[in-house]
Amino acid sequence: MNLRVVGANLFVKLLSVYREKTAMFFTLAFPIILILVFGTIFMSQDNVGFHLCVQDLDQTKSSVESVKALELNGKFKITWVDPAVNATQYVRDNKVNLVLIIPKGYEMSLLQRTEFNDPDASVTITYIYDPSSSSVSTKMDILNGVLAGINQEMSGIPPFIRSAEKSILTRKYRFIEYFIPGIIAMSVMTLSLFGTVNLNTELRQKGIIRKLSTTPITRTDWILSDILYQFIIAVVSTTAMLLVSYAVFNVNLHLNAWLLAFILLDVFAFVGIGMILTRFVKEAQSAAAAANAISFPMMFLSGSFFPIELMPGFLQKIAKMLPLYYVNEGLRAAMVFEDNMAALRCSAVIGVFAAVVFILGIIATKWEEGR
Repeated sequence: MNLRVVGANLFVKLLSVYREKTAMFFTLAFPIILILVFGTIFMSQDNVGFHLCVQDLDQTKSSVESVKALELNGKFKITWVDPAVNATQYVRDNKVNLVLIIPKGYEMSLLQRTEFNDPDASVTITYIYDPSSSSVSTKMDILNGVLAGINQEMSGIPPFIRSAEKSILTRKYRFIEYFIPGIIAMSVMTLSLFGTVNLNTELRQKGIIRKLSTTPITRTDWILSDILYQFIIAVVSTTAMLLVSYAVFNVNLHLNAWLLAFILLDVFAFVGIGMILTRFVKEAQSAAAAANAISFPMMFLSGSFFPIELMPGFLQKIAKMLPLYYVNEGLRAAMVFEDNMAALRCSAVIGVFAAVVFILGIIATKWEEGR
């Protein structure tokens, strides 16, 4: 291995980045845009609320107070529906997914229960909903929980079983602080995979790779300089994302050696996959399509954007077989939970995977196959 040759090749790669400022800008800007968009949406989960339409047919003080309790305890944003309109038609015409109907006689039934101790006095609150909506079941679950609490308070009987929340963390973390490690992992994967695939297939099509065999640079020098190049770009991208996150969202993440370790493992793993792809896919367009086929399912199934617990069981099993999942979990263990043992376990898994695919990538890289 000739370090002077490696350094010269690395300089050429970095110089090509300088020459392609627009491409580099969008490469760095894409993950930052994701952080800004999702961070703004979920900056504080305490402020997240569902929109709820309510039709009050009773029009009494008790019914209004009950709706206020829903608004406060369920964090709903209430829209009042005219009692004269048809609720079913209202759902269809206004593209809402749920209307809660408080029946006429609500206050009378409440007085019978609370003042006259009539155990048979009750009311039925109706949900008119659109079953095609993905969020309607969550709304109804929240409503049922809040109504159960209101019902308990009205009965005057203290609850037998109480609940209390206790977090395993010493402080509460926001969505954005779970989100950033996943975006870092996804961004490094994308840079490494597409950077390797696009560059190698283009050089192969132009016949440059075959010509390299006649120069002093060896295959080892070429691959090492590519790894260093992808690692430098990944560190620059990660630094930009962290600076934006701290400046805009005032995040509280633990930055330590694990961050660089997982970036390096991420680079090795996906540069290796990129080298394997360029061995079997000859044209640049086909290689990009193959890289998309690998990266897009992985970024959505491995927990970069949302917890895998939200997915069906069989998809969770698939997620745990993906390398990006272990980079995500390892970065979160290190940056959010400060769990060094969990980070070590994840690094061991992704490290073994990276070693295997990188060795296969080296074997697959042949100078003489360039046109």
